Amino acid sequence: MTKPTPDPRHTLTLRDVSEASGVSEMTVSRVLRNRGDVSAATREKVLEAARALGYVPNKIAGALASQRVNLVGVVIPSLSNMVFPEVMTGISETLEGTGLQPVVGVTNYLPDREESTIYEMLSWRPSGMIIAGLEHSAASRAMLARAGIPIVEIMDIDGDPIDHAVGISHRRAGRQMAEAIIAAGYRRIAFLGTQMPNDFRAKKRLDGFEEALARAGLSLVDREYYSGGSALLKGREMTAAVLNRTPDIDFLYYSNDMIGAGGLLYCLAQGLDVPDRIGLAGFNGVELLDGLPRKLATMDACRLEIGRKAAEIIAGKAMPGEKVELFPTLQPGDTIRR
Repeated sequence: MTKPTPDPRHTLTLRDVSEASGVSEMTVSRVLRNRGDVSAATREKVLEAARALGYVPNKIAGALASQRVNLVGVVIPSLSNMVFPEVMTGISETLEGTGLQPVVGVTNYLPDREESTIYEMLSWRPSGMIIAGLEHSAASRAMLARAGIPIVEIMDIDGDPIDHAVGISHRRAGRQMAEAIIAAGYRRIAFLGTQMPNDFRAKKRLDGFEEALARAGLSLVDREYYSGGSALLKGREMTAAVLNRTPDIDFLYYSNDMIGAGGLLYCLAQGLDVPDRIGLAGFNGVELLDGLPRKLATMDACRLEIGRKAAEIIAGKAMPGEKVELFPTLQPGDTIRR
């Protein structure tokens, strides 16, 4: 007989895990503290029950056990990506003077790592959590849904948030970029992306981009994916691969500015006329790249404002809403024909 699922408003205890796994509370405690002699089968049964329930042990001992600490967990996929340091700036500036301190965990776009990071952070009973993206494992969603604290998912509003979401519509951003490219007269268009398919936001931009192409009777003529991080060198390599394979391409759309900048440098080194012979565009509006020989077309992702608004919700400075949508601005730069 299937045991009833605890009320979502109920704070989970060892007893809930004990009842769900069919073993004693003492055994559950031993497994979760990794102490004592417990069989592998029993250990797996307990861990699976805890994961399914979203149970996270409390690492605050004694008199503090029922309280929250003044930490705000921030879970982001990367610090090497130029996007997230600016988000962190917005969070830190807004939390300053509130008594709340952000603590950062980096997942490298790996769902398992995100799950373990969320588990560890919640075990210290933070006052709130800010997490990049809306896509998480079932165990991560269960833990966050039962945490009993404000949860703000950031960067994206294309989906169903656990609690609150602050971000942009990446599908709309992709459509807007495609419409601008088509209006400028480009027709032979390729897409180049990194961290695919784990960068869900880049995937949504691509979906919106292809939707707009299809409405105009067009489709991508080539695409190049790379699973690692973003870098100028990788952008150069990917661009070379695409243009060698499909030399009549007249526009390159990149998943982010960093690889787009590498692609721009490659095209200029090859003597290609940018933007008349070939156009390029990235995403994120990274100011660090303003010194390029041509200003790369891009779209501002509202990074600083996203960080600020998420922190305002956690700190109680703003009325929370299920979704807070921001609207990025397309910047044509010097790489799209006027």
